[in-house]
Amino acid sequence: MVLVDLDAARGPSTAPQPTTRRAADNLEIEVAYLWMLVSAFSFATMGALAHALRDNVDWQIVALVRAFVTLVVFGVAAVLAGVKLHFWRPRSLWLRSLPGGISLVCTFFALAHLPVSIVITLTNIYPIWVAFLSWPLLRQRPRKSVWLAALAGVVGVALVQQPQVAVGNYAVLVAVLGSFTMALAMIALHRLQDMSTQVVVFHFSLVALMFALASLFFGKWTVSPSTLLDMRIALTLAGVGVAATFGQLFITLAYAAGPPSEVAVVSLTQVLFAFGYDTLFWGHAFRLPTLIGMVLVVAPTLWFMATARKTNAVPPQDTGIV
Repeated sequence: MVLVDLDAARGPSTAPQPTTRRAADNLEIEVAYLWMLVSAFSFATMGALAHALRDNVDWQIVALVRAFVTLVVFGVAAVLAGVKLHFWRPRSLWLRSLPGGISLVCTFFALAHLPVSIVITLTNIYPIWVAFLSWPLLRQRPRKSVWLAALAGVVGVALVQQPQVAVGNYAVLVAVLGSFTMALAMIALHRLQDMSTQVVVFHFSLVALMFALASLFFGKWTVSPSTLLDMRIALTLAGVGVAATFGQLFITLAYAAGPPSEVAVVSLTQVLFAFGYDTLFWGHAFRLPTLIGMVLVVAPTLWFMATARKTNAVPPQDTGIV
């Protein structure tokens, strides 16, 4: 029933006694960290499985499966919980789901053309995008530290993308676009804090599914039906959807249980998990400039989120887009 009771998880049902309040709060935060670690591992696993399919299945189909599985799971959860699903209204749902769908498509394109750790590194710069976009959209001016973090991030992206662009691989730029649209989705999500998590994730997954279907018309579709019926391929595809759904579930529970600015920092362990997949399973070797670039991207983002003064400086609720 944990899927059905996501909204109930946003806060404790009974207040602890004053003598045990601090211990209860500490335990709740530790649980939130654990949920976020599980979520980070799940999303990294999703990325690794999608990357493993790059030579056998078109990335559009992988994105479609990811969106479809999450759509079904959270749709069923909403029905079981008696939650009314929305489609056309409110408009803020579309402001969250449209850029989210673009981000999902960009991410899976990048996963088919780049190592997992590079994709996850680049997509995780979205908190800095959020800070900048909050200036024109939410009238919240970025702190000076955000400008420094952004400068370091730009240098880091330049170092990461240089060897890829040198050989004609522009997927790095697509991953950066994915992080930008993810930031737009997060800002819109800020306006949906009072809406059921199941409704928000269901709507996003439905719109993302439409984007994935539309992406089938771009590029050459090479996979054959016999390939999709192969047991190993089918199980790997299913694993992408299941891992993404687990990531979505546990990231929601994590933000419900702990301070967003602290929980968000733990989410960057995705990069470590992805780096482990890249080195252990595919033997990807990274040149020193690329590694330095990854550090320049992740470190400022990590520091920025760790020192965030406002909880709306980092995304709430179901921040996992991919």
